[in-house]
Amino acid sequence: LPQVLVYDLLFGKGLKCGGRWKALARRHRARLEAELARMKVRHRVSCNEELLAPERAVSAAGERVRAGGAPCAGSNAGLCLTCPAPAASQVPRYVRVNTLKTCVGDVIDFFKRQGYAYLGKAASAEELKTLSGKKFMSDLHLPELLVFPSQTDLHDNLLYTSGHIILQDKASCLPAFLLGPVAGSHVIDACAAPGNKTSHLAAILKNKGQIFAFDVDPKRVATMNTLLTRAGVTGCQLAQQDFLTVDPRDPKYSKVTHILLDPSCSGSGMVTRGPGEETAPSAERLQALAGFQRRVLSHALSFPALQRLVYSTCSLHQEENEDVVQAVLQEWGSAFRLVTAFPSWPCRGLAAFSGAESCLRASPAETLTQGFFVAVLERCKEGAAVPSSPPAADKENPQPGQRTEPGAAPKKRKKKKQQMK
Repeated sequence: LPQVLVYDLLFGKGLKCGGRWKALARRHRARLEAELARMKVRHRVSCNEELLAPERAVSAAGERVRAGGAPCAGSNAGLCLTCPAPAASQVPRYVRVNTLKTCVGDVIDFFKRQGYAYLGKAASAEELKTLSGKKFMSDLHLPELLVFPSQTDLHDNLLYTSGHIILQDKASCLPAFLLGPVAGSHVIDACAAPGNKTSHLAAILKNKGQIFAFDVDPKRVATMNTLLTRAGVTGCQLAQQDFLTVDPRDPKYSKVTHILLDPSCSGSGMVTRGPGEETAPSAERLQALAGFQRRVLSHALSFPALQRLVYSTCSLHQEENEDVVQAVLQEWGSAFRLVTAFPSWPCRGLAAFSGAESCLRASPAETLTQGFFVAVLERCKEGAAVPSSPPAADKENPQPGQRTEPGAAPKKRKKKKQQMK
């Protein structure tokens, strides 16, 4: 029965059963689809049917076929309802160097010894589109991000299995990068699992300070614990707890100055989502998600020592993005304001309200990433000028460790080369 449910969920016309089995399958839908996407990458295929045995995957006429046996409607047109969206093929494989264990130079040297050709730092997104074979580059925006062709599979690479690199989309790296807490800060990752952003925060903090990471699902917390251990993260307290139930007045969080909030969303920006996924959620579904997102964002702003917060989603819908930010800012009056995130970033927020251009968006077509939305909020200080942009965005390609808080003098970064084991 479980196998039938999974098949119907991923390849069929949806679940026809009811009760607890249907609820259980839907609860794990995102993880099942993510694993299906990873399986396609490992096997270097672009269509579900190509995972089948050769005699079933190809018809006598050489057409691609659907799982049900009928010829794929996109065999000649290049489009198939059960294949990943065309945009998925143009998103490169992004690799974040885990500076808790190594440095960018050592990782580049390691890949070169494995036969990869390093082409230097990309000057534009157009250069990333030309990557092929075993060629790779440094990203043009984030200094600790390397870029490989989209079909590159590094899941079995020693650097990945040892935690020296993290396979993380560029858009997913933006929240921690733009939050930019200085070493020693106390930070909350409110909806943390599976932990990639948490490990990124730890790298920015250089394992100096304190991270409180929350997730309500015990299995996801266990997965996050494994990932963070492999990445060499210390000074992080994991909690299986709904962030909305966390008491902002608890003395434990009295020094929390930074919060990263990446709440549950429609996931409409994920171009590698599996077949059958609802691409246009109903208005009721969007309103329910937006209501939750407004509550959790407002709750995050209630932490008394909070100075800076990043709100992000992997959604394309204005209801979950600009509308949520606008509503919560209106609720808090003059206590917080939106600041310009990464001014050089090409994709800005939709013109839903005055100042929405301070937010940024990401998309496969314009930024060669998953679809994403990021907003940066800072507390307004009475009698003090509030910066119109985060310190990190004013410098070209800043290192996470070089970030400063508003009004603080920048600290010199000590150079220390770490050797990979």
